[in-house]
Amino acid sequence: MASEAAASEAVTNEPQARHIVYCGVCTLPPEYCEFGGTVKKCQEWLEKHHPDMHEKLYSEEAVAATLSTLSVDAQKRAAKDSQKKEAKAAAAEAKAAEAKAQAQVLIKRVERNKRKYVTAVSGLEAHGMDLKKVAKEWGKKFATGSSVTKTASGGEEVVVQGDNSDEIFDWVVDVAGVPEDNVDCIEDKKKKAT
Repeated sequence: MASEAAASEAVTNEPQARHIVYCGVCTLPPEYCEFGGTVKKCQEWLEKHHPDMHEKLYSEEAVAATLSTLSVDAQKRAAKDSQKKEAKAAAAEAKAAEAKAQAQVLIKRVERNKRKYVTAVSGLEAHGMDLKKVAKEWGKKFATGSSVTKTASGGEEVVVQGDNSDEIFDWVVDVAGVPEDNVDCIEDKKKKAT
């Protein structure tokens, strides 16, 4: 009887597993999101998915209590640092959006033999697409072989057997959401060795 009571007491004294919430934006616990560069996005995510924790961390009382523990100089530095981080994050976001808007997708139709063609597509990775998944999807869609190969310049391109340049153009514009102005179709012929 005494041993059972001791056993149940030992079970309650063991540390219990804690449920920790991680931010869906920066993958840190929400208490540490302020040290990353995406504070605004983290706050929006937390408010949407865990409103109770957002209220606990970012309510006016919680912010005022945190700031009251700091000295006047530390408060000024904290405000200046947060403004710098926000400006830096906004600039990085604008730069990424501009790079994506200017990235070109090249669709080349290369002649292999007399009537055999291969379609090579490069520039998709700049638009946030996983090349292996795209190659697999195109292989299924066009019922041909497709793969990711390295180019001479060091980049990667998706190579699809057959002349599928028109269908790939439509897919890139419709499904991937790349503007038509950023997609170029090129016909390339291999020179015969003499």
